[in-house]
Amino acid sequence: MPNRRFADGEVVMGRWPGSVLYYEVQVTSYDDVSHLYTVKYKDGTELALKESDIRSQSSFKHRKSQSSSSSPSRRSTSRSRSRSPGRPAKGRRRSSSQSREHKDDKKKTIQETNLALLKPSENNTRRYNGEPDSTERNDTSCIILEQKLKPDLEIERVLEQYSLRSREEEKKKEEIYSEKKIFETIKTIEKASSKTKELEFGGRIGTFMLIFFLPATVFYLLLMCKQDDPSLTNFPPPLPALESLWEARVFGVFLLWFFLQALFSLLPIGKVVEGLPLSNGRKLQYRINGFYAFILTATAIGTLLYFQFELHYLYDHFMQFAVSAAAFSMVLSIYLYIRSLKAPEEELAPGGNSGYLVYDFFTGHELNPRIGSFDLKYFCELRPGLIGWVVINLAMLLAEMKIHNQSMPSLSMILVNSFQLLYVVDALWNEEAILTTMDITHDGFGFMLAFGDLVWVPFVYSLQAFYLVGHPTVISWPVAAAITILNCIGYYIFRSANSQKNNFRRNPADPKLAYLKFIPTATGKGLLVTGWWGFVRHPNYLGDIIMALAWSLPCGFNHILPYFYVIYFICLLIHREARDEHHCKQKYGLAWERYCQRVPYRIFPYIY
Repeated sequence: MPNRRFADGEVVMGRWPGSVLYYEVQVTSYDDVSHLYTVKYKDGTELALKESDIRSQSSFKHRKSQSSSSSPSRRSTSRSRSRSPGRPAKGRRRSSSQSREHKDDKKKTIQETNLALLKPSENNTRRYNGEPDSTERNDTSCIILEQKLKPDLEIERVLEQYSLRSREEEKKKEEIYSEKKIFETIKTIEKASSKTKELEFGGRIGTFMLIFFLPATVFYLLLMCKQDDPSLTNFPPPLPALESLWEARVFGVFLLWFFLQALFSLLPIGKVVEGLPLSNGRKLQYRINGFYAFILTATAIGTLLYFQFELHYLYDHFMQFAVSAAAFSMVLSIYLYIRSLKAPEEELAPGGNSGYLVYDFFTGHELNPRIGSFDLKYFCELRPGLIGWVVINLAMLLAEMKIHNQSMPSLSMILVNSFQLLYVVDALWNEEAILTTMDITHDGFGFMLAFGDLVWVPFVYSLQAFYLVGHPTVISWPVAAAITILNCIGYYIFRSANSQKNNFRRNPADPKLAYLKFIPTATGKGLLVTGWWGFVRHPNYLGDIIMALAWSLPCGFNHILPYFYVIYFICLLIHREARDEHHCKQKYGLAWERYCQRVPYRIFPYIY
């Protein structure tokens, strides 16, 4: 095992990832496994760097002193007659010493320019860390700088071509500048995934308990909805016989549903887009055809109903379907963890690489597990669970009509189905936006997402419709209109905020977004301080919560059970917001602190 060159606490010069700029950093720790140094920049940003990306401060001073030196062997009669670009025209001949001094001055100027890039001034550091009032487009800054430096770089190449410095000096210069061809190509530095140091969700004990607590919560909610009195005082609900919770036919229907959605996702329809760059710079490709899959599913369901298929079969065996989905998600999670043990280090999730079996199994060890081009995590995020949610709601609507002998569904049931259908269709229509979410870019695919996508979403999010089948609620048209307006307000905030963010991430230079102001950061991305993102830090969460409340209000106020979703959702989004804050502070450093000063409220304006 190679010895480390730099000690903890040592002040060195570290290269900023994706560029050739060196900044003064302090070494905080060293990982013996990945051989990466954790360094801290002056703005508080902490990054993991390879040893090749770190230089001692003395090496920069040494290079500066060399920049003006000249080799004594440069004078040669054999080269004096060559048509050098530095040779004066006829009639204005210079002495050889004057010519040599003129060349040295040019090279000194050029090398000092390069050194200025490698050791930026205070103003440059402020520019990359972000100023609140700046509206500079960071996506074009490197290109503009490259164009400004191009003439000097051309002169440098010519001078190098006619240079007569000694071979030792040439070799030494090649070693110093071997990895620093200034702005000819901007490449992402490959960075191996380091071990997860900060554990979330209560660490090993918390994740172990959640593996059992989450399924128990789902089954408890479903059993309570079946009771005539689903109040909290009626606890615990009577438990069904274990043999009644499993039926092979139900499990077969669930498998058929899962693989049918997988088949739809593999159809060569819809555009193919690239996701965000991974840690090694590679971009994965995704086929965007979720909305087409929804249309095909709707056609299949309509065909079944036309041939008198009893869709309320879902309602009659709802608990058995939940058990089947939970069993399948557990088997899938075990498969995902086993296959992740053979995954390359660079393909592991940054938040699920702790080395603890239970924790990594829960949070997800591998970031983007794929079977060929079939991305398991991306598929489960939107397809079987989200589309299944709509199918379950429809089954509850039909069950309500059959059980209560109604020719039309109740107004409450229509509102719940309509609001949630709009939400699902919106997610599928804007499917590409999910590629920038934390679930895709940061979280691995383990039990947390597998259970959440396949069990929690379809069986908990449909709780209001399931509740209304056994506990019909009558609401007036004015109340229905007020609830509809509330849902529309929430949806408008949710959609416009997400569209604003996604459009800005995709193309910050879009003229349509010229009215937006942002704080530039050291990563090259901008933090919006106008529009919805200047109102609160997470306006999409605010819209989500407003919609969640509108989905629960049609159930009335007799019981708190149908409001479980909105209560849970507030807790979930506050927890996710805290995770976002932590990651953003580490990623953006001082720029994030300035953003928080400009936008003090997190989710609820003037409250939180």
